[in-house]
Amino acid sequence: MTTTTTTTRAAAAAAGEHLAYEKCLALLASTPPTVALPYHPTQTVQNVVRIALEEDVANVGDVSSLSTIPEDLRATATLLAKADGVLAGEHLANEILSIVDEDIEAFWQKRDGEEIERGEIFCYLRGSARGILRAERVVLNFMQRMSGIATLTKKMSEAAKPARILETRKTVPGLRVIDKWAVLIGGGENHRMGLFDMVMIKDNHVAAARGIKNALASSTTFLIEGGEKYEGVMIELETRTMEEVREVCGLLEDAGTDTSRVQRVMLDNMSMEDMRDAAGMLNKFGVETEASGNVTLETIGGIGATGVTFISSGQLTHSVVALDISLNIENNQ
Repeated sequence: MTTTTTTTRAAAAAAGEHLAYEKCLALLASTPPTVALPYHPTQTVQNVVRIALEEDVANVGDVSSLSTIPEDLRATATLLAKADGVLAGEHLANEILSIVDEDIEAFWQKRDGEEIERGEIFCYLRGSARGILRAERVVLNFMQRMSGIATLTKKMSEAAKPARILETRKTVPGLRVIDKWAVLIGGGENHRMGLFDMVMIKDNHVAAARGIKNALASSTTFLIEGGEKYEGVMIELETRTMEEVREVCGLLEDAGTDTSRVQRVMLDNMSMEDMRDAAGMLNKFGVETEASGNVTLETIGGIGATGVTFISSGQLTHSVVALDISLNIENNQ
């Protein structure tokens, strides 16, 4: 598939009647993503896309298009924003189109992370009519979800300052890399990718280990003894009360306790006053703080003003309002 990016009026006109004019600009097989995909050791975009496409056509094909559209029919299509928001999924759409038909050309008027307005055409497609229609729903499903996540993330990121916004692991199974990518595109930052890249000692771990001190000691020993395998894996401690915050501060202050792997302390479901006090206490030890719980657009500004480093919100990915986007065939050749 050939892709190019332009915002000129000439390109928009060319995408209709004279799309061939743009071919001279499309020298690269694909454009690099505006925002890099977050790292996962086993999950790739290509695998996610192939599963989505196979889900749609199985081993049969698009029987609607196969039965109504000639194999050699070429068409031009547009991607239209039907609501205001932040575009996300441009590079993923390129991957989908490449897998469906490498000859489909995409002419992007906007890039990932840029704002789009209701009624705006932000991409033109040209190629096999069958190929475009086979890719249509998969492209839209991903772009609508990703753009919805990016749109809310941008709003929360701006409201949270000076704190930084994080998502959580409350993502659609199998789509975590995609959901977290959308958060980055929207201006947020990523929390741990999974259970493998950070030790997060939560209330259930503390209960099973019979105390924060025991849980911290055993986690630290485990990581050190693991050597290179766990090099760079840090620890986050969850606290729910000021009593637990004071206990953590005592451990950080105790020269006899190894806290070298403690990177962050979570303040879960605390009042604004307690968060402010806790952040002030913990900042003295150089650890990051993360506010969690009851995070909404209405509350996030106040939370950000308490002095915490991060604010994490499951709402970014578990309660997504998809951005309305449509794909329309304009003409055929």
